[in-house]
Amino acid sequence: MSEFPHTEPPYSQSMLTRALTAVGLPTTRAYELALRVERDLATQGESALELEHLEELTRSVLGEDEGAAAVRKLRLYREFQRLDLPIVVMIGGGTGSGKSSVATEVAHRLGITRVTSTDVIRHTMRAFFSEGFMPTIHYSSFEAGRAHWREEDDNPVLSGFLDQTRNVLVGMGAVIERALSERWSIVLEGVHLVPGLLPPIDGALAVHCVLQIENRDAHAAHFWIRDATADGLRPVRRYLEALDDIRLIQGAIVQRAHRHEVPVIENTNIELTITTVMDLVLSSVKARQGVTAQG
Repeated sequence: MSEFPHTEPPYSQSMLTRALTAVGLPTTRAYELALRVERDLATQGESALELEHLEELTRSVLGEDEGAAAVRKLRLYREFQRLDLPIVVMIGGGTGSGKSSVATEVAHRLGITRVTSTDVIRHTMRAFFSEGFMPTIHYSSFEAGRAHWREEDDNPVLSGFLDQTRNVLVGMGAVIERALSERWSIVLEGVHLVPGLLPPIDGALAVHCVLQIENRDAHAAHFWIRDATADGLRPVRRYLEALDDIRLIQGAIVQRAHRHEVPVIENTNIELTITTVMDLVLSSVKARQGVTAQG
């Protein structure tokens, strides 16, 4: 494909701005470049943009190194849009690591309209399975040990969480199966997306990562933010009192991620985290291209 989408305002400028934002440019710089493209095309009396011309303008506006990197990502983003298979992006991590905020923005940048939380799946399953039959799904992830305490358990917090995870992943598997059968792309987020416990996903471009907040104080601060943005629906004191257990589970998830070679992203800067997840998606497109070429 030698041409980018038409750049006549307002629709094309918006498309180019969105594509540039998707590959990691700050919104203001993306808009600046899209505006420069629009003006340049108007001057030349053109209605379509050659990718080579875009590369020249990108280097001019962003500088040599940043411009070259942006164009490389734009080429991959274009290939991502051409993929003839669903995308499944899975963002795991401990409670309070910022998964839902990152997942929502990544879905927006990728143009994916379906975002599902494993905790929503857990709540749905609670309506069908009694506490007597499936006790751990009736508790939060860091409290599931209360329903799974056994004398032989070395760590009831972890054993309860893992039991809950195995149950929730059955429901999540059904969600993924439905998405693949309908050829939907989906972004999944949740504490239950534990590396090594997920079933293989065939027939889709699957991208999995784990978020963490290594610093204890920074992690605690995230719960104040959650409480403020949820209008008090998530009482911060409950999370802070359980912070040791929450961080114990986070450590176990991160350890499994390293063991199973799932990328771990330190989420202290949400914009950088979103860009990193986007880079993982685009890198997966590039890797798939290599596999297809070899095949």
